[in-house]
Amino acid sequence: MFEPIARKSASGEVYDQIAARVLGGDLAAGASLPSERHLAEAFGVSRPAVREAISRLAHAGLVEVRQGEATSVRDFRTQAGPELLPRLLVRDGRPDWDVVRSVLEARQLIGRQVARLAAARATDETEPRLRESVARLAAGDDPVALQVAALEFWEHVVDAADSLAFRLIFNSLRNAYEPAMTAMAGVLIAEVGRADLYERLAGAIVARDEDGAERTAGELLDLGTSALTTAIEHAEHGDARNRT
Repeated sequence: MFEPIARKSASGEVYDQIAARVLGGDLAAGASLPSERHLAEAFGVSRPAVREAISRLAHAGLVEVRQGEATSVRDFRTQAGPELLPRLLVRDGRPDWDVVRSVLEARQLIGRQVARLAAARATDETEPRLRESVARLAAGDDPVALQVAALEFWEHVVDAADSLAFRLIFNSLRNAYEPAMTAMAGVLIAEVGRADLYERLAGAIVARDEDGAERTAGELLDLGTSALTTAIEHAEHGDARNRT
């Protein structure tokens, strides 16, 4: 089940292999991991490396460590946090389309509420930051660069919302999204290419128009969601054909 470790970061490799098997279902919730000694032998690493990896797995909500008992696998769906999304999005080199859909749903719902809160809490610093990002969106034409500018715009919106919970959720969604920016460039142009909507959203936030900010954010995010949903459907059909 496990493979010897060749890289310098032994604890990181141990973490990666166990996490992949937990998230992939090879190690089911409730299952017990081998002892620290047996894991060290299986991976070909030191026991401190295994101990560090197990600590990280426990912190991520993937396993439970009890003194004097075997370390057991937890149900990550009920115990883990959104920081696992990047790992869940792509497994074995292939996107998990159900996870992709769930990220899109979260993005749509949270984006609207963040924009509304930003309009309620905007400060004097909000306008120049949003306007600068809008200017970059209006001047750009490279799809990847436009996505970077759009992320910057939303960073400022989240900052204006002044909510730590929304900030941490945004960080997790951004971390899940950034590795796929190049692959999504041609699809998300439907959203990031609409500088006019970003400008309208910025205007609503600056004017403290909560309803307008929520409505415009929804309109903007719906464009990307629709384009990505269509792309996912095509990809799923392609996957189905390849399996037959």
